[in-house]
Amino acid sequence: MIDRRSVLLSGLAVAMLAPRVAAQLSRRVAHVGILNYAAAQDIRVREFRDGLRELGYVEGQNLAFTYRWADGRLDRLPDLAAELVAAKVDVIIAIGPAVWAAKRATTTIPIVIAFSGDPVGNGVVANLARPGGNITGFSYMSTDLAAKRLELLTQMLAPQPRVGILYNPDEPATELEMQQTKAAAPAIPAKLHPLATRQPNDLPPAFAEAVRERVDALIVFTHGFAVLNGPRIIELAARSRMPTMYGWRDFVDDGGLISYGPNIELMVKKATSYVDRIVKSEKPGDLPVQQPTKFDLAINLKTMRSLGITIPQSVLIRADHVIE
Repeated sequence: MIDRRSVLLSGLAVAMLAPRVAAQLSRRVAHVGILNYAAAQDIRVREFRDGLRELGYVEGQNLAFTYRWADGRLDRLPDLAAELVAAKVDVIIAIGPAVWAAKRATTTIPIVIAFSGDPVGNGVVANLARPGGNITGFSYMSTDLAAKRLELLTQMLAPQPRVGILYNPDEPATELEMQQTKAAAPAIPAKLHPLATRQPNDLPPAFAEAVRERVDALIVFTHGFAVLNGPRIIELAARSRMPTMYGWRDFVDDGGLISYGPNIELMVKKATSYVDRIVKSEKPGDLPVQQPTKFDLAINLKTMRSLGITIPQSVLIRADHVIE
């Protein structure tokens, strides 16, 4: 016969233990590595921390970070990625150009791309829907938006303008973006003047060349180099009185003229949800690489006035953010 008293006591014991087991599980520490091309103070890193906190992760309780940053030196990234692998982190967040170093460092530790220009075109993942392997994340579609940025910028200029392209040729994402920009130029039409910059010291000569060659405006390929050196680029654009297009709104908030692209802060917060799902045992290869569905046009009217230019009403009325 079944001893009802024993069953009841067993049930009570399980009920009493359940919260303890749950608490033990909740106290499991997620060890997250952040690999960044830029500097330690990068705003994107802060946004990752904030996003994980909103999901219930508390550093020192159920979350531990290991940070590695390259201060703008691409050559440092492989060693930094190897250090994260040696630290046996649970997941690596790769920001910007750091994804390549992370990809080459491990095929087993999950990698979440914070944002990448064109992960399929650059060979980071096989496809967006099912990336497979150990990598997933978010694309900000810099390649796909190249033609649109050129079109928007040239609508502000005289017919057949000469447009400079400020870029770092050492960053893998720039090659495809340059191809798409060149392909779009004849139909717009616009003439392009590439301005390669690998080091911060290359920036003043690049702007001097743009002025000397009578470049009408610039497009900045907004990858790791531009993000790290954003304040300097904005300053030189103002000093050279050069209308400049950027890849996202941060630059316009800081004094740049115009930008067109996704909401990067929102993408970073979405990426934290992938970190959470992977920590809870989902496979990165089963999580689709996501692309933004909305793109914001931002214009700084104060900068426009300081440059002595007029942005056509047809462009202004399309702006999502206008900074007075």
